[in-house]
Amino acid sequence: MSVFKDKTLLITGGTGSFGNMVLKRFLESDIKEIRIFSRDEKKQDDMRHRLQDNYAFEIADKVKFYIGDVRNRDSVDIVMRGGVDYIFSAAALKQVPSCEFFPMQAVETNIIGTNNVLESAIRHGVKKIVVLSTDKAAYPINAMGISKSMMEKVATAKGRQLGDNAQTTICCTRYGNVMASRGSVIPLWVDQMIEGKPITITDPDMTRYMMTLDDAVDLVIYAFEHGHNGDLFVQKAPACTLDVLAQALKETYAELDSKYLDTLVKVIGTRHGEKVYETLVTREEMARAIDCGEYFRIPCDARDLNYDKIEGGNPEVEKMEEYHSHNTRRLNVEEMKALLHKLTFIREDLGLQPRSKSKEIRSE
Repeated sequence: MSVFKDKTLLITGGTGSFGNMVLKRFLESDIKEIRIFSRDEKKQDDMRHRLQDNYAFEIADKVKFYIGDVRNRDSVDIVMRGGVDYIFSAAALKQVPSCEFFPMQAVETNIIGTNNVLESAIRHGVKKIVVLSTDKAAYPINAMGISKSMMEKVATAKGRQLGDNAQTTICCTRYGNVMASRGSVIPLWVDQMIEGKPITITDPDMTRYMMTLDDAVDLVIYAFEHGHNGDLFVQKAPACTLDVLAQALKETYAELDSKYLDTLVKVIGTRHGEKVYETLVTREEMARAIDCGEYFRIPCDARDLNYDKIEGGNPEVEKMEEYHSHNTRRLNVEEMKALLHKLTFIREDLGLQPRSKSKEIRSE
Protein backbone atom coordinates (compact mmCIF):
# COMPACT_ATOMS: atom_id res chain seq x y z
CA MET A 1 0.00 0.00 0.00
CA SER A 2 1.41 3.39 -0.99
CA VAL A 3 0.91 6.78 0.67
CA PHE A 4 -1.14 7.68 -2.42
CA LYS A 5 -3.66 4.86 -1.88
CA ASP A 6 -7.21 6.20 -2.27
CA LYS A 7 -5.90 9.78 -2.43
CA THR A 8 -6.57 12.60 -4.88
CA LEU A 9 -3.56 14.26 -6.50
CA LEU A 10 -3.78 17.60 -8.31
CA ILE A 11 -1.14 18.54 -10.90
CA THR A 12 -1.17 22.19 -11.96
CA GLY A 13 0.26 22.63 -15.44
CA GLY A 14 -0.53 18.94 -15.71
CA THR A 15 -0.50 18.64 -19.52
CA GLY A 16 3.24 19.34 -19.67
CA SER A 17 6.07 16.83 -19.82
CA PHE A 18 6.19 16.45 -16.03
CA GLY A 19 2.46 15.81 -15.78
CA ASN A 20 2.62 13.17 -18.50
CA MET A 21 5.43 11.37 -16.70
CA VAL A 22 3.52 11.45 -13.38
CA LEU A 23 0.55 9.83 -15.11
CA LYS A 24 2.79 7.04 -16.43
CA ARG A 25 4.14 6.49 -12.92
CA PHE A 26 0.86 6.66 -10.97
CA LEU A 27 -2.07 5.73 -13.18
CA GLU A 28 -1.88 2.00 -12.60
CA SER A 29 -1.15 2.38 -8.89
CA ASP A 30 -3.67 2.43 -6.04
CA ILE A 31 -4.20 6.18 -6.32
CA LYS A 32 -7.87 7.20 -6.39
CA GLU A 33 -7.86 10.23 -8.71
CA ILE A 34 -5.48 12.54 -10.57
CA ARG A 35 -6.73 16.02 -11.47
CA ILE A 36 -5.11 17.73 -14.44
CA PHE A 37 -5.39 21.51 -14.25
CA SER A 38 -4.25 23.68 -17.15
CA ARG A 39 -5.39 26.39 -19.55
CA ASP A 40 -4.69 24.52 -22.80
CA GLU A 41 -7.82 22.64 -23.89
CA LYS A 42 -6.05 21.15 -26.94
CA LYS A 43 -3.35 19.51 -24.82
CA GLN A 44 -6.01 18.25 -22.43
CA ASP A 45 -7.97 16.74 -25.31
CA ASP A 46 -4.82 15.10 -26.71
CA MET A 47 -3.98 13.69 -23.29
CA ARG A 48 -7.53 12.40 -22.83
CA HIS A 49 -7.40 10.54 -26.17
CA ARG A 50 -3.95 9.04 -25.42
CA LEU A 51 -5.26 7.73 -22.11
CA GLN A 52 -8.36 6.25 -23.74
CA ASP A 53 -6.22 4.61 -26.43
CA ASN A 54 -3.66 3.10 -24.05
CA TYR A 55 -5.50 2.23 -20.84
CA ALA A 56 -8.59 0.35 -19.74
CA PHE A 57 -11.56 2.60 -19.01
CA GLU A 58 -11.36 2.21 -15.22
CA ILE A 59 -7.70 3.30 -15.31
CA ALA A 60 -8.12 6.22 -17.73
CA ASP A 61 -11.18 7.36 -15.78
CA LYS A 62 -8.99 8.11 -12.76
CA VAL A 63 -7.87 11.26 -14.58
CA LYS A 64 -10.17 14.27 -14.35
CA PHE A 65 -9.58 17.39 -16.43
CA TYR A 66 -10.10 20.98 -15.32
CA ILE A 67 -9.70 24.02 -17.58
CA GLY A 68 -8.41 27.01 -15.69
CA ASP A 69 -5.42 29.21 -14.97
CA VAL A 70 -3.40 29.55 -11.77
CA ARG A 71 -3.65 33.31 -12.32
CA ASN A 72 -7.39 33.07 -11.71
CA ARG A 73 -8.07 32.27 -8.06
CA ASP A 74 -11.70 31.29 -8.72
CA SER A 75 -10.66 28.55 -11.16
CA VAL A 76 -8.07 27.31 -8.65
CA ASP A 77 -10.72 27.15 -5.93
CA ILE A 78 -12.99 25.15 -8.25
CA VAL A 79 -10.38 22.41 -8.87
CA MET A 80 -9.89 22.07 -5.09
CA ARG A 81 -13.57 21.28 -4.48
CA GLY A 82 -14.51 17.77 -3.46
CA GLY A 83 -11.23 17.18 -1.68
CA VAL A 84 -7.63 17.29 -2.92
CA ASP A 85 -5.10 15.50 -0.73
CA TYR A 86 -1.84 16.36 -2.47
CA ILE A 87 -0.58 18.86 -5.07
CA PHE A 88 2.35 18.87 -7.46
CA SER A 89 2.56 22.53 -8.48
CA ALA A 90 4.14 22.55 -11.95
CA ALA A 91 2.31 25.39 -13.75
CA ALA A 92 4.87 27.93 -14.92
CA LEU A 93 6.30 29.99 -17.74
CA LYS A 94 9.67 28.33 -18.33
CA GLN A 95 11.24 29.78 -21.48
CA VAL A 96 14.07 32.19 -20.65
CA PRO A 97 13.86 34.43 -23.78
CA SER A 98 10.06 34.81 -23.71
CA CYS A 99 10.14 35.75 -20.01
CA GLU A 100 12.86 38.32 -20.77
CA PHE A 101 10.56 40.07 -23.23
CA PHE A 102 7.37 39.62 -21.18
CA PRO A 103 8.54 39.65 -17.55
CA MET A 104 5.16 40.59 -16.08
CA GLN A 105 3.70 37.43 -17.59
CA ALA A 106 6.29 35.45 -15.62
CA VAL A 107 5.31 37.37 -12.50
CA GLU A 108 1.60 36.66 -13.06
CA THR A 109 2.04 32.90 -13.53
CA ASN A 110 5.14 31.92 -11.57
CA ILE A 111 4.70 34.14 -8.51
CA ILE A 112 1.08 35.24 -8.21
CA GLY A 113 -0.26 32.03 -9.74
CA THR A 114 1.72 29.85 -7.35
CA ASN A 115 0.58 32.00 -4.43
CA ASN A 116 -3.03 31.44 -5.54
CA VAL A 117 -2.48 27.67 -5.51
CA LEU A 118 -0.88 27.74 -2.05
CA GLU A 119 -3.53 30.00 -0.51
CA SER A 120 -6.35 27.90 -1.94
CA ALA A 121 -4.66 24.66 -0.86
CA ILE A 122 -4.28 25.87 2.73
CA ARG A 123 -7.88 27.04 2.78
CA HIS A 124 -9.14 23.69 1.45
CA GLY A 125 -7.05 21.56 3.83
CA VAL A 126 -4.64 20.02 1.31
CA LYS A 127 -2.12 17.87 3.20
CA LYS A 128 1.06 18.20 1.12
CA ILE A 129 2.22 20.46 -1.71
CA VAL A 130 5.44 20.18 -3.69
CA VAL A 131 6.31 23.28 -5.74
CA LEU A 132 8.56 22.66 -8.75
CA SER A 133 11.39 25.13 -9.33
CA THR A 134 14.51 25.39 -11.49
CA ASP A 135 18.26 25.87 -11.22
CA LYS A 136 17.74 29.30 -12.78
CA ALA A 137 16.25 30.42 -9.44
CA ALA A 138 19.71 30.22 -7.82
CA TYR A 139 21.65 33.48 -8.33
CA PRO A 140 19.08 34.47 -10.97
CA ILE A 141 20.08 36.83 -13.78
CA ASN A 142 17.00 36.51 -16.01
CA ALA A 143 13.30 37.21 -15.57
CA MET A 144 12.35 33.55 -15.57
CA GLY A 145 14.87 32.74 -12.85
CA ILE A 146 13.96 35.81 -10.80
CA SER A 147 10.26 34.91 -10.94
CA LYS A 148 11.03 31.31 -9.95
CA SER A 149 13.26 32.52 -7.13
CA MET A 150 10.41 34.68 -5.84
CA MET A 151 8.09 31.69 -6.22
CA GLU A 152 10.43 29.70 -3.95
CA LYS A 153 10.47 32.58 -1.44
CA VAL A 154 6.66 32.66 -1.39
CA ALA A 155 6.44 28.90 -0.82
CA THR A 156 9.18 28.89 1.83
CA ALA A 157 7.62 31.83 3.68
CA LYS A 158 4.22 30.14 3.77
CA GLY A 159 5.80 26.91 4.97
CA ARG A 160 7.70 28.77 7.70
CA GLN A 161 4.50 30.51 8.82
CA LEU A 162 2.58 27.22 8.95
CA GLY A 163 5.23 25.40 11.00
CA ASP A 164 5.93 21.69 11.44
CA ASN A 165 2.65 20.68 13.07
CA ALA A 166 0.34 22.30 10.52
CA GLN A 167 -2.34 20.48 8.54
CA THR A 168 -0.63 21.55 5.30
CA THR A 169 3.04 20.95 4.40
CA ILE A 170 4.66 23.02 1.64
CA CYS A 171 8.12 22.29 0.22
CA CYS A 172 10.01 22.98 -3.01
CA THR A 173 12.15 21.05 -5.45
CA ARG A 174 14.78 22.63 -7.68
CA TYR A 175 16.26 20.77 -10.64
CA GLY A 176 18.32 21.43 -13.71
CA ASN A 177 17.74 20.81 -17.40
CA VAL A 178 15.17 18.06 -17.91
CA MET A 179 16.17 16.26 -21.08
CA ALA A 180 13.64 16.38 -23.92
CA SER A 181 10.99 18.26 -21.96
CA ARG A 182 8.81 20.44 -24.16
CA GLY A 183 10.69 23.43 -25.54
CA SER A 184 14.13 22.10 -24.54
CA VAL A 185 17.17 22.00 -26.79
CA ILE A 186 17.40 18.24 -27.49
CA PRO A 187 14.17 17.97 -29.53
CA LEU A 188 15.15 21.18 -31.36
CA TRP A 189 18.56 19.84 -32.35
CA VAL A 190 17.12 16.50 -33.45
CA ASP A 191 14.61 18.32 -35.67
CA GLN A 192 17.43 20.40 -37.14
CA MET A 193 19.51 17.29 -37.90
CA ILE A 194 16.64 15.41 -39.50
CA GLU A 195 15.80 18.45 -41.65
CA GLY A 196 19.43 18.62 -42.80
CA LYS A 197 20.09 21.91 -41.02
CA PRO A 198 23.06 22.79 -38.80
CA ILE A 199 22.71 22.35 -35.04
CA THR A 200 22.54 25.85 -33.53
CA ILE A 201 24.63 26.15 -30.36
CA THR A 202 24.74 29.29 -28.26
CA ASP A 203 28.12 28.55 -26.62
CA PRO A 204 29.93 25.17 -27.00
CA ASP A 205 31.52 25.50 -23.52
CA MET A 206 28.23 26.25 -21.78
CA THR A 207 27.36 23.53 -19.25
CA ARG A 208 23.93 22.26 -18.27
CA TYR A 209 22.73 19.64 -15.79
CA MET A 210 21.30 16.54 -17.42
CA MET A 211 18.27 14.89 -15.80
CA THR A 212 15.59 12.64 -17.19
CA LEU A 213 11.90 13.15 -16.50
CA ASP A 214 12.05 10.04 -14.33
CA ASP A 215 14.71 11.81 -12.24
CA ALA A 216 12.44 14.84 -11.91
CA VAL A 217 9.51 12.71 -10.71
CA ASP A 218 11.80 10.83 -8.30
CA LEU A 219 12.92 14.14 -6.80
CA VAL A 220 9.34 15.34 -6.32
CA ILE A 221 8.32 12.07 -4.68
CA TYR A 222 11.37 12.18 -2.41
CA ALA A 223 10.44 15.72 -1.33
CA PHE A 224 6.84 14.62 -0.85
CA GLU A 225 7.89 11.77 1.43
CA HIS A 226 10.60 13.57 3.42
CA GLY A 227 9.72 17.27 3.31
CA HIS A 228 9.01 19.56 6.24
CA ASN A 229 7.41 22.95 5.89
CA GLY A 230 9.69 25.36 4.04
CA ASP A 231 12.18 22.71 2.85
CA LEU A 232 13.95 22.86 -0.52
CA PHE A 233 15.16 19.62 -2.14
CA VAL A 234 17.79 19.32 -4.87
CA GLN A 235 18.90 16.18 -6.69
CA LYS A 236 22.59 15.79 -7.38
CA ALA A 237 23.02 15.53 -11.13
CA PRO A 238 25.77 15.26 -13.75
CA ALA A 239 26.31 17.92 -16.40
CA CYS A 240 27.89 18.25 -19.81
CA THR A 241 28.95 20.95 -22.23
CA LEU A 242 26.71 21.78 -25.16
CA ASP A 243 29.54 20.67 -27.44
CA VAL A 244 29.51 17.17 -25.87
CA LEU A 245 25.71 17.03 -26.07
CA ALA A 246 25.72 17.92 -29.78
CA GLN A 247 28.39 15.30 -30.57
CA ALA A 248 26.50 12.66 -28.56
CA LEU A 249 23.32 13.41 -30.52
CA LYS A 250 25.12 13.16 -33.85
CA GLU A 251 26.68 9.80 -32.91
CA THR A 252 23.36 8.53 -31.55
CA TYR A 253 21.48 9.29 -34.77
CA ALA A 254 24.38 7.89 -36.82
CA GLU A 255 23.08 4.51 -35.60
CA LEU A 256 20.12 5.27 -37.87
CA ASP A 257 22.10 6.84 -40.73
CA SER A 258 25.81 7.69 -40.83
CA LYS A 259 25.02 10.98 -42.60
CA TYR A 260 24.15 12.54 -39.24
CA LEU A 261 27.83 12.43 -38.25
CA ASP A 262 28.39 15.15 -40.86
CA THR A 263 25.81 17.52 -39.35
CA LEU A 264 27.32 20.98 -39.06
CA VAL A 265 27.37 22.92 -35.80
CA LYS A 266 26.65 26.65 -35.97
CA VAL A 267 27.57 28.84 -32.98
CA ILE A 268 24.98 31.63 -32.70
CA GLY A 269 25.91 33.24 -29.36
CA THR A 270 24.08 33.33 -26.05
CA ARG A 271 20.43 34.31 -25.96
CA HIS A 272 18.81 36.94 -23.75
CA GLY A 273 19.31 36.07 -20.07
CA GLU A 274 21.39 32.89 -20.54
CA LYS A 275 24.12 31.81 -18.12
CA VAL A 276 27.35 30.01 -19.03
CA TYR A 277 26.67 27.55 -16.20
CA GLU A 278 23.75 26.87 -13.88
CA THR A 279 23.77 26.77 -10.08
CA LEU A 280 21.59 24.24 -8.24
CA VAL A 281 22.59 25.15 -4.68
CA THR A 282 24.00 28.53 -3.68
CA ARG A 283 26.93 28.91 -1.33
CA GLU A 284 24.60 30.31 1.33
CA GLU A 285 22.29 27.29 0.98
CA MET A 286 25.19 24.84 1.05
CA ALA A 287 26.10 26.17 4.51
CA ARG A 288 22.89 24.69 5.93
CA ALA A 289 22.27 21.89 3.42
CA ILE A 290 21.82 18.33 4.68
CA ASP A 291 23.43 15.69 2.46
CA CYS A 292 20.86 12.92 1.95
CA GLY A 293 22.95 10.82 -0.44
CA GLU A 294 21.43 11.44 -3.87
CA TYR A 295 19.78 14.65 -2.69
CA PHE A 296 20.40 17.82 -0.74
CA ARG A 297 17.75 18.96 1.73
CA ILE A 298 17.93 22.67 2.52
CA PRO A 299 15.74 23.54 5.53
CA CYS A 300 14.27 27.02 5.56
CA ASP A 301 16.00 29.69 7.63
CA ALA A 302 13.88 29.62 10.80
CA ARG A 303 15.07 32.97 12.18
CA ASP A 304 12.49 35.72 12.58
CA LEU A 305 12.81 39.45 11.99
CA ASN A 306 14.28 40.12 15.44
CA TYR A 307 17.87 40.07 14.22
CA ASP A 308 19.10 41.90 17.33
CA LYS A 309 18.67 38.62 19.22
CA ILE A 310 21.21 36.89 16.93
CA GLU A 311 24.93 37.39 17.41
CA GLY A 312 26.94 37.42 14.18
CA GLY A 313 26.27 35.58 10.96
CA ASN A 314 27.11 32.09 9.78
CA PRO A 315 30.91 31.71 9.45
CA GLU A 316 30.42 28.46 7.48
CA VAL A 317 29.20 30.42 4.44
CA GLU A 318 32.70 31.68 3.67
CA LYS A 319 34.00 28.10 3.58
CA MET A 320 31.38 26.79 1.18
CA GLU A 321 31.35 26.47 -2.62
CA GLU A 322 28.14 26.64 -4.58
CA TYR A 323 27.01 23.47 -6.37
CA HIS A 324 26.86 24.24 -10.09
CA SER A 325 27.11 22.65 -13.53
CA HIS A 326 30.81 23.52 -13.86
CA ASN A 327 31.88 21.68 -10.69
CA THR A 328 29.54 18.69 -10.69
CA ARG A 329 30.45 15.39 -12.37
CA ARG A 330 31.06 16.04 -16.07
CA LEU A 331 29.69 13.59 -18.65
CA ASN A 332 31.75 12.56 -21.68
CA VAL A 333 30.26 11.72 -25.10
CA GLU A 334 29.75 8.02 -24.36
CA GLU A 335 28.06 8.72 -21.02
CA MET A 336 25.83 11.33 -22.66
CA LYS A 337 24.87 8.84 -25.38
CA ALA A 338 23.85 6.34 -22.70
CA LEU A 339 21.51 8.96 -21.20
CA LEU A 340 20.09 9.85 -24.62
CA HIS A 341 19.25 6.19 -25.19
CA LYS A 342 16.89 6.38 -22.20
CA LEU A 343 14.68 8.96 -23.93
CA THR A 344 11.48 7.50 -25.35
CA PHE A 345 11.33 9.56 -28.54
CA ILE A 346 14.96 8.78 -29.38
CA ARG A 347 14.41 5.06 -28.81
CA GLU A 348 11.37 5.31 -31.09
CA ASP A 349 13.37 7.19 -33.75
CA LEU A 350 16.06 4.52 -33.65
CA GLY A 351 13.50 1.71 -33.91
CA LEU A 352 14.36 0.34 -30.46
CA GLN A 353 10.72 0.41 -29.35
CA PRO A 354 7.29 0.94 -30.99
CA ARG A 355 5.99 4.47 -31.41
CA SER A 356 3.42 5.61 -28.86
CA LYS A 357 2.71 8.97 -30.51
CA SER A 358 3.31 10.86 -33.72
CA LYS A 359 6.91 10.94 -34.93
CA GLU A 360 6.60 14.74 -35.16
CA ILE A 361 6.30 14.91 -31.36
CA ARG A 362 9.89 14.82 -30.16
CA SER A 363 9.46 15.40 -26.44
CA GLU A 364 8.88 13.15 -23.48
